[in-house]
Parts: sequence; structure tokens; C-alpha cells
Amino acid sequence: MYKFVLVLATIILRTLGKVDVSNKHVLPSEGGFILTCTHKGWLDVVILGICTPRPIHFMAKQELFTNKLSSFFLTKINAFPVNRDNPSPSSIKTPIKLLKSGEVVGIFPGGTRTAEEVSLKRGAVTIANLAKVPIIPAAYEGPANIKELWRARKANIIFGEPFYVNTNNKSELAAYTDLLSEKINSLKTK
Repeated sequence: MYKFVLVLATIILRTLGKVDVSNKHVLPSEGGFILTCTHKGWLDVVILGICTPRPIHFMAKQELFTNKLSSFFLTKINAFPVNRDNPSPSSIKTPIKLLKSGEVVGIFPGGTRTAEEVSLKRGAVTIANLAKVPIIPAAYEGPANIKELWRARKANIIFGEPFYVNTNNKSELAAYTDLLSEKINSLKTK
């Protein structure tokens, strides 16, 4: 179902507006990695999916899985639930298992959809450190919904250079989180 939704989304989005991708060459062609990105709305999730050559397994807030129909759909497009208020061990085990099997995990480290800058949570750096995979920072700029895209607003995805988190010190995870924030902010166009 992931491929079908991807093809359908690609046709719709390319018909309605323009999507520019910068630095796609930095995305690894094999092996697991974490793709982190800014998050304005559901449209950036879709656009990120069509701009990345490999399927992405997105962490999504648990509340999105309460309805059986939406839970079925999200699961079929590779999303998995995370309780943001009370994270369980599976919040880390599921993405680590995916990463170690060579999959791509998408994480919005701001944790919520917003047009404003928010401080990042350290889940992405913690998972990258434990799985020993790179983090690819990305920035999305453009419409938050189809209506804005229809009004000829261009969407941009800008990928940054991969970096690794390597520490045995929990306090250093905060410094890596700050580094991730700096890298994402540096990708945003002025």
C-alpha cells in the first residue's frame, strides 16, 4: 500500500504545485538511517515520502492510531505509534529494530506540527546513538496543506549532510540535540 499511496501522492502533488529537492545525493542508498525534519502539517510528511527514494517508517503520535480506519491506513504506510507523554521501551525498540535491518526511520524531533521554531526532543539522537546509524537533517519549507499548495506555493525539501551520534554519556545527548537543531536551522532558506 505504501507504493500505491506514494504514486498517487506524487501525481496529485506534482499536478497541484512544484516540489523542489536539494541535496538528495546525501541520502544513503543502503543501510539504516534516521531522517529528521521540520514539521508544519501532514503535507510535509507526504512530500518527504515522495522526495526520498526509499520507504520511510514514520514515528507518529499514539493518538492518531485510536480510530481503527486511520490506524489501519497508518500501519499500511509504515507508520508506528509512539506515546509522547509516557514513552515505553518499544518507543526505542521498534525504530532500532527497523534501523538495524537497514530501513529508514522518519522522526520529527520537534514532536509537533508548528510553523514556529521549537526546541527539539532528544529521541532521534538517542535512537541514532543506540542503533549506530547516521542522522540526516532536513528542512521543509512550503505549504502546510493542499489548499496552500493549490495557490501555487512551492514546496522545498532540503537535505543536510549525515552525521553520527557517538557517546556513552547521557549528558552529551543534549549537545547532540543542539547540534541537530543547528543543522536543521542552517538548512532553512532565508
